[in-house]
Amino acid sequence: MKDFIEYILQFGNLNQQQIDLITKKATELNLRKDEYFSEAGKIAQQVGFVLDGVIRVCYYNNKGEEITKYFIDENNLVVDLESFDNEICSNAYVQAITDCKLLVFSKQDWRELLDTIVGWDAIVHKIISKALRQKVERRSPLVSEDATTRYLMFLKIYPNVINRIPLSYVASYLGITQSSLSRIRKNIR
Repeated sequence: MKDFIEYILQFGNLNQQQIDLITKKATELNLRKDEYFSEAGKIAQQVGFVLDGVIRVCYYNNKGEEITKYFIDENNLVVDLESFDNEICSNAYVQAITDCKLLVFSKQDWRELLDTIVGWDAIVHKIISKALRQKVERRSPLVSEDATTRYLMFLKIYPNVINRIPLSYVASYLGITQSSLSRIRKNIR
């Protein structure tokens, strides 16, 4: 819980009473490797904060191929925001790719925090803005660069992830085949 409180305090100030309320609303969730935090076709029901582990967000394209959109590691929020906020079915899977430990807030508890804590909505807005900026910063260069450059950028963006996840997910994220990724890795060493 300490990590989560430190995380949110980067985005605004809270008094002890507000922190106590947040602490009371959080529950711990352990996800086993390959379990889903939320699934396509369902409405996202919770907001999580990754204490330990790596999660990926993926979808299936019109050819039935699994595409990894991005990874979420420790000290980051995880939520399918569009589905959660708008009560619509998700088009993505949010899956643990290692065993994960998360702090989780139900939709009802999250809304109660928004209604009760003055300034909580501003903190959440800043967190979401930062996450969206990171998403754009991480994806934009990947579109125009060659595969080797994309891989080197991946290593910079996700330094704590590469040795913890299957290379097939990295290849999917980079938009290349696993054999191409193996060649790139071999040439870099």
